[in-house]
Amino acid sequence: MQGTVATFDETTRTGTVLLDDGAEVTFPAAAFDASGLRHLRLGQRVRLDHDDVGIVIKVTLPTLP
Repeated sequence: MQGTVATFDETTRTGTVLLDDGAEVTFPAAAFDASGLRHLRLGQRVRLDHDDVGIVIKVTLPTLP
């Protein structure tokens, strides 16, 4: 799923993403750490990968594999 970064805390490495349907999804520090990214900016487009139960496990840029 894809959305737009709504919040991102550089200290805790957690944040929220606003999906295209208007739903807000939070992501944990582990999902950000799995991305290999160094920071996110508000309004940035991201892709969220999740496990079988819907927990976000990785936050990446849509152009990255």
